[in-house]
Amino acid sequence: MVTIKRVYDPAGASDGVRILVDRLWPRGVKKQSAQIERWIRELGPSDELRKFFGHEPARWREFRNRYIEELKRPETQAWLAELARIARDGTLTLVYGAKDEQHNQAVVLKELVEKKVRKM
Repeated sequence: MVTIKRVYDPAGASDGVRILVDRLWPRGVKKQSAQIERWIRELGPSDELRKFFGHEPARWREFRNRYIEELKRPETQAWLAELARIARDGTLTLVYGAKDEQHNQAVVLKELVEKKVRKM
């Protein structure tokens, strides 16, 4: 099972393995209080793509398409496979810092990881 959650929301017992998928550490969050098991910054969108998107919902479709292209690199595919293994064996929570809960990289990653789990 794959869920997504803002890093600013409290961690819960049902979160399972919590992995931060932002390229930058979220502002104002202490590493201990975030209760993150792993930080995979390589899965966050590139600086160029983050700046293009600027959290503007009107740019969501283009951001999503470009981000999926970025995730096709071999090193990111290995990370996605690792996330799929974690999700197959239990609950995986992809943690992110964006305010918009519908338009962020964790939404895209959740979709891709779930596809990989179904193929396993």
